[in-house]
Amino acid sequence: MDQDLDTSGLCPAIEGILFASGEAVSAKRIAAVLAVSEEEVFDAAKKIADELRFEHRGIRLVRLEDSLQLCSAPELSDIIRQALETRKPPRLTQTALEVLAITAYFQPVTRAYIEDLRGTDSSYTVGVLQERGLIETCGTLDAPGRPTLFRTTPAFLRTFGLSSLDELPPLPQKDDDEPEQLRIEEAIQTLQEAKELQDQAAEPDGPAAGRSPSGELAETLEDKQDGD
Repeated sequence: MDQDLDTSGLCPAIEGILFASGEAVSAKRIAAVLAVSEEEVFDAAKKIADELRFEHRGIRLVRLEDSLQLCSAPELSDIIRQALETRKPPRLTQTALEVLAITAYFQPVTRAYIEDLRGTDSSYTVGVLQERGLIETCGTLDAPGRPTLFRTTPAFLRTFGLSSLDELPPLPQKDDDEPEQLRIEEAIQTLQEAKELQDQAAEPDGPAAGRSPSGELAETLEDKQDGD
């Protein structure tokens, strides 16, 4: 920047950057370009988000961990789908939800870990979740064979209406004698409840929820199963 921005100029600058990007942009990068602190970026972003929501504008600003993104208002989803001739994505299947729940609550995880907990091959679902951008690779485990590690993505946060993983509904307190499989079932049920709440929030009369730039929640999955 050639000159420092005051508060009145910071908000338009952030809004312009996010609009031009069309994707999530890290607050660190925005702060570096505008010569301000990350805290100032987040404070300005909150101001923009509050104004957009209060004025019932057609766009929203959402925070995804340490990044920011502009997206369409959830109550306009049906209109946007019609205008862009896109179809409403199908719901998550039980198989996909199981893999996603294990990844979300126990990340980073290997595919072998997922399959061990589920008791069945999960390669197809892991692959499709990757293709749809809900999970991603994040290095390898320091173990024989160097298996790939997986974690959730910002698209996962958007799908469930979360700003960060810290907002995931907490699991019930674990009993020392509780079987691990029961723990996984609790994770799946908790994530399912969160998804149902997010689906309700996406209804035309529901409260605002994070959307991708196209007005859609991150795409979900077909009903094809792994070796179940």
